[in-house]
Amino acid sequence: MLESSAITKRYGTMTALDRVTLCLEPGHSYAMLGPNGSGKTTWMKLAADLLLPTSGKMLLDGEPVSKQTRGKVAYMSTENFLYSWMSVRDVGLYFKRFFPDYDLDLFEQSVAYMELRPDMKMRMLSSGMMAKLKVAATLARHAKVYLFDEPFNGIDLIARDDIATMILHQLTPQTVMVLSSHLVEELEAVTDRAVFMRNGKVLAVSSNEELRERGITMADAYREVYGMRGRLIQ
Repeated sequence: MLESSAITKRYGTMTALDRVTLCLEPGHSYAMLGPNGSGKTTWMKLAADLLLPTSGKMLLDGEPVSKQTRGKVAYMSTENFLYSWMSVRDVGLYFKRFFPDYDLDLFEQSVAYMELRPDMKMRMLSSGMMAKLKVAATLARHAKVYLFDEPFNGIDLIARDDIATMILHQLTPQTVMVLSSHLVEELEAVTDRAVFMRNGKVLAVSSNEELRERGITMADAYREVYGMRGRLIQ
C-alpha cells in the first residue's frame, strides 16, 4: 500500500534519508524505531506529502504521493498544531473544515473515552491530555494510512494504554498504522512489525512473530541493533 523506492532527502549537505526502500502492507501496524536523527520523522512527512524527496519515489496504492493522496493519509506530528484559544469542541470543528472524510461523531466518542470535556481549552490541558486529544483528532479521519510521530510522549501509563486501545481499534485489513516512539515496550503492544533505522537508512524490518521465534522481544532486538554490540558490528 505505502512504498518508498530508493528515496533520499537532503537538507543542504545533510542527508536525512539515504536511498530508503520500504514497503508497508495493509492490515499491519509498524513500529518505526531508531535514535534521534534516524530519519523517522522525515520519512513520515514525505509519506504525508509535507516534504518533497530529493530523489526516489514515495507511492501510495501505486500512485505517487502528492496533494491528490493527502486525503488517504492522516499524520500526527510531534509539534503542537492546535491554537491555545481552541476548546476540545473547536478542534473537531476545525478538522472537519479541512478534511471531507472527517467523522465528527467518532471524534466526540473518542474524546469522551479519553475523559476530555468538549469545553476544555487547549491552554489548560496537560501534556498527557494534549497527546490524547491529538490522537483522537487524527483517528477521526477515515484514512488508509495513519502516521503517529511520538504519540506516547510525556504521558502516564494509563493514558498510554488508552491511546494504544484507540489505535488498535482503528486498525483494519485495509489500513496501515505507523508509530514512532522511543518507548519500545509500549510500541510492542500496539504494533506487529518493526522498522529499524539509523542515519537515514533502514537496517532491518522484522515481524513480532519472527522475533518471538528467535526468543526475543522488540526491546531485545532494539538493544541488539543499537547497543554497543550492534554499533560495533555495523
